[in-house]
Amino acid sequence: MFEAIPESMLRRMRELEARDARDRQDGTAHLERLRQVPPVTGRFLALAAASAPPGRWVEVGTSAGYSAMWLALAARERGAGLVTFEILPEKAKLARETFAAAGVGDAVELREGDAIAGLAAIDGVSFCFLDAEKDVYLRCWNVLASKLVPGALVLADNAISHRDDMADFLDAVAADPGIDSVVVPIGMGVLLARRSRSTR
Repeated sequence: MFEAIPESMLRRMRELEARDARDRQDGTAHLERLRQVPPVTGRFLALAAASAPPGRWVEVGTSAGYSAMWLALAARERGAGLVTFEILPEKAKLARETFAAAGVGDAVELREGDAIAGLAAIDGVSFCFLDAEKDVYLRCWNVLASKLVPGALVLADNAISHRDDMADFLDAVAADPGIDSVVVPIGMGVLLARRSRSTR
């Protein structure tokens, strides 16, 4: 999977990595920054997605499409497809440019707008990555929890860096008797949660 990343995708990844680094160094305003995951987290996401059971794949918080490119690698490996949600028009525009430049239109579908309503219309979720405003995570979880297939994986970024902001969400996941979870100290901290194969 990683040994055969297309040059067009690598080039776009490098462009977004450079822009993200500049944004952080220059102190670009919060909502204007790309706020994407680091490369090591991207690889972790791809490995997790490639290990997910059959079902629908979703991402909440596309930004410029960086993590979606990593997930596209796994989607192609598995013959799956990713639906990714972005609410900010300027970020959605950047993501469309990314997907065109990287040539991942076969594996990624961008939906612009509110992810909560979008998630409500998707059943049989086997993989989800949450990387949006932290106050959205719990609302997403409340919609997702009953839609996860046995063995489904849910990953959420910033579980260490924004632990306090995500406390309600992390507590809700931990309190679900049908979920096993752990916070992985990679990047900004990633919550990895798995729906058990027992009945919810």
